Amino acid sequence: MPSYKKYFFHALQYNFPSEFSKIITETDNHYSIISNDISFASDSGNPLDKRLDVSSYFLAMIKTLDEKGENYETIRKICLEVVTDFVRPKNKFQQFLKRLPAKLANTWLANKVIKILHNRVSQNAHPDGFVANIITDIEKTYGLGYGFDIIECGIHKLFKKHNYGKYTPILCEVDFMTSNMAGLQLKRTGTIANGAKICDFRFKKEILKEQ
Repeated sequence: MPSYKKYFFHALQYNFPSEFSKIITETDNHYSIISNDISFASDSGNPLDKRLDVSSYFLAMIKTLDEKGENYETIRKICLEVVTDFVRPKNKFQQFLKRLPAKLANTWLANKVIKILHNRVSQNAHPDGFVANIITDIEKTYGLGYGFDIIECGIHKLFKKHNYGKYTPILCEVDFMTSNMAGLQLKRTGTIANGAKICDFRFKKEILKEQ
């Protein structure tokens, strides 16, 4: 069982204690079908495509809750509960790792890694996957030397394929959360899910407070 499933279980059991088993069964049934559409992701040359597995389980849960009659806000609330639990550092070492990229930004090591990463994420490894460009211009990245544009979003493609595109923006909210945990403030003008041509990610460094 993928390790991320336990975070879905926690949120669903808390919100639907009497229906938990049925909801999980139906979610797993949806996932078994949806996962066929992202089978390429596990060995894709584009590392962004790896996000599609957990995203497909989100879609499976959303389908289940929608068919159950839950409204958009309830589904959004549960999705964000899952995400918050999933991305939150579980210990000091995980917290350190999340903050490390912000501390290393614009160093020779970071620049070398970014160059390698750009060559991989800018390739369309599969028509249903991601394509991105990494931006290193200091003036265009608030002095950080790192930002990126999602040119094609595999998550939005997947949700649209299953006629659930209106729910994609919920997962876009995650980006602000993960950026804050890394000691960065996400500056974004739009997302593909909300009708923009690209999803632009620019970051400002924040003062990191030790907890």
